[in-house]
Amino acid sequence: MTLFGFLNCDKPPGMTSRDVVNVVQRRLRGVKVGHAGTLDPLAEGVLVLGVGPAVRLVPYVQQQAKHYHATFRLGASSISGDLEGEVTQHAELPIPSPEEIETAAVGLVGRIEQVPPAHSAIWVDGRRAYQRIRAGEEFDMPKRTVEVYSLQVLRYQFPELELDIVCGSGTYIRTLGLDLALAAGSTAVMSHLRRQGVGPFVDADSVSLDQLRTDDIQSMLVPPTMAVHQLPQLAIDETGSERLGHGLCVAGQPSGDPKKSLPEAGWAEGNWAEGNWADGNWADGSEAAAVDASGALRAIVRRKNELWCPYRVFPRPSS
Repeated sequence: MTLFGFLNCDKPPGMTSRDVVNVVQRRLRGVKVGHAGTLDPLAEGVLVLGVGPAVRLVPYVQQQAKHYHATFRLGASSISGDLEGEVTQHAELPIPSPEEIETAAVGLVGRIEQVPPAHSAIWVDGRRAYQRIRAGEEFDMPKRTVEVYSLQVLRYQFPELELDIVCGSGTYIRTLGLDLALAAGSTAVMSHLRRQGVGPFVDADSVSLDQLRTDDIQSMLVPPTMAVHQLPQLAIDETGSERLGHGLCVAGQPSGDPKKSLPEAGWAEGNWAEGNWADGNWADGSEAAAVDASGALRAIVRRKNELWCPYRVFPRPSS
């Protein structure tokens, strides 16, 4: 039987994302397993694992919004931006007022530029940033543009600051908290981080590490369609399923929003090709999820010359 789906895992602190993958990999000898979006060892919460052919859908999970609960300690700093580095207290800095904290939070919503922490896993000139730091190198971290959809102050009692954050892929939460503190005249280190969700994968539905080690893996798999819920759906019949399986294009009219169908759009408002969407004028290169009568994901298809052509084809469900 082909295992094809996702595991919504609750990663405990103290483990790397790869450690969690290894737990599943040891139980599923010969089956590919990959994670969607790294969580640092300090962090806990939702870690989505693709199993079997679902590994090829991991990029679609990574495109979805992330939901975090983060705690920061103001008036302190560390080279790593969290408690894993040596923490320095800055008693000389002013204590921000609640109003200053709220104003700073508002200013960090939307598309913003970030400088990732030097201890991150980002690639800089062919090497991981943290590897270059450990080797004693000095270098400038490149800026990156990220999307912050929501940033709410849950609690502020100096020096503790709790934030609720919904953001796009690639956002560094340590940096976001530090930038907020700097805008309010202080500095900060991250003391706790929990990822509460990635798109439709939420912590209330997650499985524990103990369950991953002992319970039946197949029973914990969630459907691969969850990875592409943001894509328009193209309903296909048996003939269409056969054609896609043989690498042939199909006709049809997907349900959903054409404005969110272009891979390069990143699902961001106002960033799509022009077209008469009301009349179903799908742009070439648009993507859709081809779903058969049973609701199973058969392929990711792309628009080409008024047809939908297979981009990634998946096995039929095992009976």
